[in-house]
Amino acid sequence: MILTYKGNETGAQAAVREIEALGRQAVALQLDVGDSRSFAAFAGRVKAELASRWGRERFDFLVNNAGMGVHASFAETTEEQFDQLFNVHLKGTFFITQALLPLIADGGRIVNTSSGLARFSLPGYAAYAAMKGGIEVLTRYMAKELGPRGIAVNTLAPGAIETDFGGGAVRDNQQLNTQIAGLTALGRVGLPDDIGGAVAVLLSEGNGWMTGQRVEVSGGMLL
Repeated sequence: MILTYKGNETGAQAAVREIEALGRQAVALQLDVGDSRSFAAFAGRVKAELASRWGRERFDFLVNNAGMGVHASFAETTEEQFDQLFNVHLKGTFFITQALLPLIADGGRIVNTSSGLARFSLPGYAAYAAMKGGIEVLTRYMAKELGPRGIAVNTLAPGAIETDFGGGAVRDNQQLNTQIAGLTALGRVGLPDDIGGAVAVLLSEGNGWMTGQRVEVSGGMLL
């Protein structure tokens, strides 16, 4: 498994050790998904790691899950904030996948990450949700154009999850956590393992016939 990190190398290496403790091989590579100029060199590092660690030229699964959040009303969103979101979420997903495409095996899988906010609307997330809406359209086009290679491409759309994302507000702000739980059919906020399990399903051996689809994993938020 090849993991990426932007700045938290300590956390990335801890994840590598956890994977290795399960008897698997892993490596963490630094990547700034907001800097498309670095993608060609990153693809070269991936190619080298595949050859040296696994003795192969291709990998099977790509999960595009880099992200950053901005909470600002439509009227107050700055062009700088908009560009940051665009570079990471939409442009980054588009061009990192393009750069890695020669290394993805025929019959492989790609999972792009959207958000429940592309379906329901909450004030303060206009720019963020617009990027995620773009991801959902991009996924369908990728599925269509990569279909001849047998590559399935789907979108996973999480709801609110207890992570560090957005400064950890969903996890650490009890009032916000309780509010979101009250809007969710299953009565709680999502946990990282809820999303990890859904990714595993999309990449499972028996799930190769699904492509171009949006799968929301939000516990039934705002049904």
